[in-house]
Amino acid sequence: MKKSLLLLLVLCFSLQLTSCKPDAEKATKKVEKTAAFSLKNAKNSINWIAYKTTDKIAVKGKFKKITISKNGEGNSVKEALNNAEFSIPVSSIFTSDTSRDFKIRKFFFGAMDHTKLLSGTLAIENDSTGYATITMNAITEKLPFSYTISGKEFSLNTVMNLNNWNAKNAVDSLNIACKELHKAADGISKTWNEVAIQITSVFE
Repeated sequence: MKKSLLLLLVLCFSLQLTSCKPDAEKATKKVEKTAAFSLKNAKNSINWIAYKTTDKIAVKGKFKKITISKNGEGNSVKEALNNAEFSIPVSSIFTSDTSRDFKIRKFFFGAMDHTKLLSGTLAIENDSTGYATITMNAITEKLPFSYTISGKEFSLNTVMNLNNWNAKNAVDSLNIACKELHKAADGISKTWNEVAIQITSVFE
C-alpha cells in the first residue's frame, strides 16, 4: 500500500513538471524575441565615391562588411538607427580592381594610425538630419549627414572631408603610389581629400 501511494505521488509530481514545461519555453521565447527593427538583421550597404585628377574623376567603391557592435534595435527605423555603434574593417574595401584595393589598403589606410577598423556611432537629430561620430586615424570627429526613410529603407548621404581626420599624409601617400594614374591632361597628379558616402539599410 505504501509503495502504491509513493508511486502515485511520483506520477503526479512528474505530470506537474511536464505541464509546466511549455509555459517555461514560452517565457524563454518571449525574452529572446527581438525588436521590430534590427540593424543587425537588415541588408546594409556602404558605398563611397572618391575623386582623382584635377578633372575630379569619380572612383566608386564600397565596404563589403559592417558589424553592429552595440544597440541597433527599436520599434521604428529611426529608433533602430539612433545610438547604433558600428565597426567597418578596411580589409573589406572593394572597387572591382584588386590592384586599386591593395593600394588603398596599404598606402591610404596603412599610412594612418590604428586604422584596421573604422568605428563610430550614429545619432538621429530630427526627421532629415543626424551625425555619425567616426573614429579614424586615431581621431574622433562628427560627420553630419542627411537621410530619408521610405517604408523599411533608410538612406544616408554625406561628404567626408579627410582633413578633419588629419589624413593629409594618407592622401599624399596614396597619390604618390598612384601618381601616373591620377594625372589629367594638365600633367598634374591629384587625389582629392573629400569622399562622398551613401549608406542604405533595408530592414526585414
